[in-house]
Amino acid sequence: MTEHTGQRTYPEGVTSWVDTEQDDVDAAADFYSGLFGWTFSEATPPGVPFRYLVAQLDGRDVGGLGGPQTPTGDGGPEGAARWHTYIAVDDGDAAVRRVEQAGGVVVQPPTAAGEGGRSAVVRDPQGLEVRLWEARRRLGSQVTNVPGAWNFSDLHTDDLASAQQFYGQAFGWDFVDVGFATMIRVPGYGDHLASTVDPGIHERQAGAQVPAGFADAIGWVVPVAPGAEPGWHVTFTVAERDAAAERVERLGGSVVRTGDSDWTRTAVVRDPQGAVFTVSQFLG
Repeated sequence: MTEHTGQRTYPEGVTSWVDTEQDDVDAAADFYSGLFGWTFSEATPPGVPFRYLVAQLDGRDVGGLGGPQTPTGDGGPEGAARWHTYIAVDDGDAAVRRVEQAGGVVVQPPTAAGEGGRSAVVRDPQGLEVRLWEARRRLGSQVTNVPGAWNFSDLHTDDLASAQQFYGQAFGWDFVDVGFATMIRVPGYGDHLASTVDPGIHERQAGAQVPAGFADAIGWVVPVAPGAEPGWHVTFTVAERDAAAERVERLGGSVVRTGDSDWTRTAVVRDPQGAVFTVSQFLG
């Protein structure tokens, strides 16, 4: 059994980090601080043209926020601001080789991100971008699934077969049709959680009405909504969907649409610089 160190670690193939690129870093930090209660620490040495802030909730890493040192004026609702999802890999060089062998494209080869680790940018055969993270000092998101923290990332695509072939070959993912959706699993992830940060996960889920193998789940494949773009989509947990949506609008963002299920109340929202994400209230 892995010794519990108090730090959350991510096995290879598990989504481990999210960040957003924004033209106006300070304005974005103000928005997400107001929405989620995040605080920020500078993670880029002085004198470089690009800033990177690590967002924290109660002192624990949640995600990242990057952009130019000085706003260029290229942001706004129609700009390129977006949220990115990272997949944990043990060896960035080996991972990008698997990506290419599986039919993907390497946009940025593994590149050092200070002492934190190495990142790479790749595209799957459908042209959808996802990022890789070879952790060193910065292990990944340290708090998840609580209000104000990352919940999960979903792959929005209408080509399930292509996604299964690529991500299965490149990262060892299983795709399970559970009737209402397709679940993405990394086999053994639940055991990893049980031996590190969530010792009761198997017992807790045994009494819950969740799909078999849910402890290994890292996300879902979701059909592309009308008017939306395919790609990786980030969801954050909130205590109350309507209150979060109201805060988004009060802080200068907008609500794209809302939805309700047996388990969640959600809102797809857009921040003031154009990055789209979901806030989700769990009803359990």
